[in-house]
Amino acid sequence: MADWQGLERRQFPRVNYPCLVTIRHESQGMDAFLTHTENIGTGGVCVIFKEGAKLFSEVDLEVDLLDMDKNIKCKGRIVWSVKTQAKNQSKVIVYDTGIEFSNITPEEQKRIMQVVIQLIKEGYEKTPYRG
Repeated sequence: MADWQGLERRQFPRVNYPCLVTIRHESQGMDAFLTHTENIGTGGVCVIFKEGAKLFSEVDLEVDLLDMDKNIKCKGRIVWSVKTQAKNQSKVIVYDTGIEFSNITPEEQKRIMQVVIQLIKEGYEKTPYRG
């Protein structure tokens, strides 16, 4: 297994928060599938894919922050993918996949930042990064 912590180069703070993400991706025939985040920040999300994804491919995202507001809809670009074992199922292989938001509005970025700040105040684990 790769130690993806050593690959950490993100520019925006993230928090470990399992909100819901619907993804439409070309390798999946653009059929939507629902997954959850490993972490989220104003620059993007880390999600779980059942299959590896082509780097730099475009996806359509719909993020439910579970904050009782409307879902965030935007495009994203896959910037990394690491094969790993599912956390609760030792024999299941999944792919931690980093998706960078590519057309998110400043208002939506501000909303994500407010959620991240609130979650950190509530004790959610902040994901380490290099700024």
